[in-house]
Amino acid sequence: MRHSAIPGSSGSVRPMRLFGDPVLHAPCAPVTSFDAGLARLVEDLFASMYAARGVGLAANQIGVPLRVFVYDCPDDEDRRHLGHVVNPRLVETGGATVTGPEGCLSLPGLEAGTRRHDHAVVTGRDRTGAPVTVRGSGFFARCLQHETDHLEGGVFTDRLTGLRRRRILRAVRRAPWGD
Repeated sequence: MRHSAIPGSSGSVRPMRLFGDPVLHAPCAPVTSFDAGLARLVEDLFASMYAARGVGLAANQIGVPLRVFVYDCPDDEDRRHLGHVVNPRLVETGGATVTGPEGCLSLPGLEAGTRRHDHAVVTGRDRTGAPVTVRGSGFFARCLQHETDHLEGGVFTDRLTGLRRRRILRAVRRAPWGD
């Protein structure tokens, strides 16, 4: 499969799975085949993320329960980070713990202040199987933690407590897609 220089340009937009879908709440399986199917999945993830105007997308958000995510995300200094990670592991977090607005393509239109570390390191593989290490700070660190959580079967609402959690779950019930 030939790949263009623009991520997602050869991919297909797939439907987004929404909060409550069981695929979002179960850990994803590791990728074992670094083949054309995986390359196609990465392209579809980019295409779907861009179509939804997101900055990151995990495979289970389009219904594929495999450990893969893509990102096109700025950090707090507006440096752009673009890539993908297969079989990611969050190996380091640190810095200050910051509460900041967080949303999710699987909860369209909703966000809540969510606590995350200001620094994160993820290791894994690229679509060819080569090792990768991705380091992020600020907003990009939030993105790395958010997408890694998805692959463990978590959504950002799982990190909320008290009033914030009650408000977001009430907003989900009231959302047109929240049935």
